[in-house]
Amino acid sequence: MALFQSSPRSICILRLSAIGDVCNAVAAVQAIQRYWPETRITWITGKLEAQLISDLPGIEVIIFDKKQGWHAYKQVWQQLKEHRFDALLHMQYAIRASILTLGIKARYKLGFDATRSQDFQTLFTNVKVPSPAQPHVLDGFLAFAQHLGVKDISPTWNISYSAEDKQWAEKHLDLHHKNLVIVAGASKKYKNWIPEGYARVLEHATQSGWNIILAGSPSATETQLADDILRETTASVTNLVGESSIKQMLALIDLADLLIAPDTGPTHMANAMKTPVIGLYAHHNPARTGPYHYRDSVISVYEEALKAEQKKEISQLSWRTRVKDEQAMKRIKADDVIIMFERISQQLS
Repeated sequence: MALFQSSPRSICILRLSAIGDVCNAVAAVQAIQRYWPETRITWITGKLEAQLISDLPGIEVIIFDKKQGWHAYKQVWQQLKEHRFDALLHMQYAIRASILTLGIKARYKLGFDATRSQDFQTLFTNVKVPSPAQPHVLDGFLAFAQHLGVKDISPTWNISYSAEDKQWAEKHLDLHHKNLVIVAGASKKYKNWIPEGYARVLEHATQSGWNIILAGSPSATETQLADDILRETTASVTNLVGESSIKQMLALIDLADLLIAPDTGPTHMANAMKTPVIGLYAHHNPARTGPYHYRDSVISVYEEALKAEQKKEISQLSWRTRVKDEQAMKRIKADDVIIMFERISQQLS
């Protein structure tokens, strides 16, 4: 039974992190906006994630900066003290997000049901959203919109960037050749593929006439990985690691022809911008965390690594089971990535 038969007056979205999950949540939020354009929406999110969504039409964005500790909670509660929402969509089961709900006034506080909930989230909500049959994170988010009463929950994205961001990206693209962006590093080092593997792929792409761009955050892990990749190859590569904002990265991915990346936020940014993406997965189930519309182009050793670690068939384990072996990404073969690259190249021709 839908919670609302007509448009609610106001809704609060609580999804603090990470970039990929926030990107997925955008589709659910924009489905609500399409169905109830008059509903006021407030979104509480992290400082970095706000850079991606702060200019989304019709959404008030409030930043929760976890680095500020207890002051961050008080600051958000102060900003919302005059608000009373018809519904709070608690889309993050982390305990810090649950604590944040204590100072948010809402008639309904929706959270995951027991199938998806963790960290005692069910104690902080009064409506449990039934889990969909599909395991993907986005399907779980869309279930919130459906439970509210939204009829059309087909996922689409409308995330824009400025003309300046577009100009920045265009400076690094080759208008006469296809452009491959490689975001080699994830925030968690164990999710990263080996430099030798990336080097083989980018050399193949270069020989095929593609322009190659390395991109990523300025973290020590990502800059070191970029340096290691470049040491493994003599191919011509533009290294932009650490040089882009979130929106510049979005523009670059949008204007590129293909992205290759491990299990990290830019894969979901590519999905949102309809840029084909080859995701490299070993630790998390790509059926749950892969780029939603490009799961068929994921190179995954997840099942192989999980079976080796757990000594069980995949059917005997939960779809959210994580591979703990920090060497699991080494199972990915460069030849498999190159085969997928060629398949997509032919589709783009």
